Amino acid sequence: MIINTGQRTDIPAFYARWFSGRLREGFVCVRNPYDPGQVSRYRLDPSVVDAIGFCTKNPAPMFPYMELLAPYGQFWFVTITPYGRDLEPFVPDKRRLLEDFKRLSDAVGVPAAAWRYDPILLSDRYTPDYHLRAFEQMAAALEGYTDTAVISFLDLYPKVKRNFPDAREVPKEQRLALGKELIRIASSFGMTVKPCAEGDELAPFGADCGGCMRISDYERAIGKRLRAPKRKGARAQCACYLSCDIGAYNTCRHLCRYCYANAEPARVLARSRLHDPRSPFLIGGPMEGDRVHQVPQESWVDGQLSLLP
Repeated sequence: MIINTGQRTDIPAFYARWFSGRLREGFVCVRNPYDPGQVSRYRLDPSVVDAIGFCTKNPAPMFPYMELLAPYGQFWFVTITPYGRDLEPFVPDKRRLLEDFKRLSDAVGVPAAAWRYDPILLSDRYTPDYHLRAFEQMAAALEGYTDTAVISFLDLYPKVKRNFPDAREVPKEQRLALGKELIRIASSFGMTVKPCAEGDELAPFGADCGGCMRISDYERAIGKRLRAPKRKGARAQCACYLSCDIGAYNTCRHLCRYCYANAEPARVLARSRLHDPRSPFLIGGPMEGDRVHQVPQESWVDGQLSLLP
């Protein structure tokens, strides 16, 4: 099975010590975000967890614990964008992130390290030309360390509208023109562009529009075939395999203005203060009336086809 860590918060950036404790103790508890009394308990054991998926803007805090992760398959998305403190107030310096990406890629392998350049938004400061220059500089720095560049254009979710009221969606004409050039640049550095939930409008220019976190991506990352149960994507246009996320909403302290997973900053900071690195829960601890469900788990590795051709 696959454990996911990145759809609700950034565990490597802010909760690496907690996650290392969960790996040592061999289990984690997760509250249902829509029914907090319903708790899922997952074993963290490489005999049943074939891969752990990470989405982060800062992998470095997890580096001291890579030995604990070594028995598990891994698939990492690292988001590196060209935005400043006006949009990403607490994301580390991008030059440092590029170096950390290289270190991560050396540790887990190129197929397990993917670069996310998203969401793409346009403004007087962040123009199409600005994006093209920044993307090319970053792609040049990451050449040989990844072969995947995931892009998406800003979606105006309710939380985004509330925290970033002056944000605007990118019109189709600009999406196509910018996407075409990003695909060209990525290709020159040995990377395939994978649009995230953008349909197939960039396919004619050479993008892989089949999804950015598919079972086939996990298989390539870990070098094994997986007999995974069928699941639907999170959205109609999403083909990613998302399941068993152990994060919690309103807990990412990067406080990016375009974030879909955070409410207003005050709530995020208040929730974060409830974090106990010794707890089996990311936020808080056991509560009276909890309905704990031990999730059935099994390895999905196909023993007959354990190595990819």
